[in-house]
Amino acid sequence: MLGIRSTAAARAAVRWLRHPGGGGSCGYRRTFASHHYVQPPLASDANGYFITREKDRKIIFSSIKLYSTCSVSNSSITRDAAALNCSSSAENGEAGAEAVLPEAYVALRNAAMDDAYYAIELALDSVVKIFTVASSPSYSLPWQNKSQRESMGSGFVISGRRILTNAHVVADHTFVLVRKHGSPTKYRAHVQAVGHECDLAILVVENEEFWEGMTFLELGDIPFLQESVAVVGYPQGGDNISVTKGVVSRVEPTQYVHSATQLLAIQIDAAINPGNSGGPAIMGDKVAGVAFQNLSNAENIGYIIPVPVIKHFLSGVEETGKYVGFCSMGLSCQPTENAQLREHFQMHPGLTGVLVSHINPISDAHRVLKKDDIILSFDGVPIANDGSVPFRNRERITFDHLVSMKKPEETAQVKVLRDGKEHEFTITLRPLQPLVPVHQFDKLPSYFIFAGLVFVPLTQPYLHEYGEDWYNASPRRLCERALRELPKKNGQQFVVLSQVLMDDINTGYERLAELQVKKVNGIEIDNLKHLRQLVEEGNKENVRFDLDDERVIVLNYDSAKVATSRILKRHRIPSALSSDLLDDDQTVSNVKLACSN
Repeated sequence: MLGIRSTAAARAAVRWLRHPGGGGSCGYRRTFASHHYVQPPLASDANGYFITREKDRKIIFSSIKLYSTCSVSNSSITRDAAALNCSSSAENGEAGAEAVLPEAYVALRNAAMDDAYYAIELALDSVVKIFTVASSPSYSLPWQNKSQRESMGSGFVISGRRILTNAHVVADHTFVLVRKHGSPTKYRAHVQAVGHECDLAILVVENEEFWEGMTFLELGDIPFLQESVAVVGYPQGGDNISVTKGVVSRVEPTQYVHSATQLLAIQIDAAINPGNSGGPAIMGDKVAGVAFQNLSNAENIGYIIPVPVIKHFLSGVEETGKYVGFCSMGLSCQPTENAQLREHFQMHPGLTGVLVSHINPISDAHRVLKKDDIILSFDGVPIANDGSVPFRNRERITFDHLVSMKKPEETAQVKVLRDGKEHEFTITLRPLQPLVPVHQFDKLPSYFIFAGLVFVPLTQPYLHEYGEDWYNASPRRLCERALRELPKKNGQQFVVLSQVLMDDINTGYERLAELQVKKVNGIEIDNLKHLRQLVEEGNKENVRFDLDDERVIVLNYDSAKVATSRILKRHRIPSALSSDLLDDDQTVSNVKLACSN
């Protein structure tokens, strides 16, 4: 939008149009801003205008987004020529301004529109429709899968003959096909890497015919507020490609629905519907992000994954061959916005930071930081009392974003206020696994069956088996521990007795289901694999399980082995344990034979 109040201002504005900011890189667009303006329609709507108003001496341009001249334009009049025409008209005074050549405006408008269409043309040769057949595991019966389901999503080609899409588009997949625009043929695709935390995945297609005529899209940068983006994909409601346009409304860390992780996201007002997931958000001739979710019970509020998160995912895959995750300091912090709180912790005027409340025992921060420390800065960036740090021009963002953009095993300099004195520590950052995993995609649940007792590690997907209202419907104690408890050591799991498959040997123990298992034969267990080892390697006649609420289960080992085989056959369960619990020299068939002896 350009609002101009005088002839001199018009001349200056036209000069700025001709040479905005002394040049810029490809893909950047510039707009004027003034507190005196009338909001016109976007140039992409082909209804822009260039007029003058005698009453308030205001010249108003349409809000044309000026793309870099690196893009192709079919206009017969160049941008510089159009700006020159505007300049000569404006420099002749208001009468000249009223006689601005329509060709000048048309050239400017068409230049923007041509570049927009050029970006869409690029997308047409890059965006693909993804067809997924998936089958999720059953956590109530962990030895079997649920019925398969079909879903559709979008993706786009990036460098290296790869297709980028959302992780939730291919989660728990058993078969994946892709189809390019304008083609009736579907091609088999394979999932190369998946990052469920950031909701991104890479697909590869081996068929050479698929790659004929395909072009890859380049990644751009984080757009500024009110910049226009075009979301391209295959949403529900039709089979052909769809393009929706909107502007950037907000840039801040947001909870990713697929993984419940807080990462940087961009909010836009373009429609993002089921099927759009994985499609690119185009700004200029580059990708500004990947569409992945919308806000329920709201109109035209969608979210895209920004380029820094995408690059972090891609670089990890390229360097290690697999998804490496996003780092965490393992801290729970409290804002220090209250003056009395700051005074209590000896924060003199000028010092800002956040109060450390909890520290994850398996994090490197647990080695050097203490409860009640005040974190003043991260890698030299001051942290405000509300936990935010500077981000671009007059924007702020939580300092967790700085942590998440670190690569695993990188270090960070943290300045801390402790007992009124400042200290500086070096902390190694790495991804941290919670005691109770939030998601478990693309893998079968772990389980171990002994004498009809079904032991599983507690996960949130296990709790989700209680229905949509799982928070209230699931056992309260398990739910609270799932959301609050931290691991004390690496590899630790919260093991529960999920159910009892009834048999003579376990009669009377059926009421002990859904309790945590704490010890086996007096030894505190670390995880499910450790529980299985203690059961099978014990030299005692009986096996004792100590559960939560001081409950106890005792079974004769030899009788339990015989009963296990009988119960597995009765319930048509293929194995007494999941494959991830097997030792290196064991197979599922060996376990079956051992149970049948």
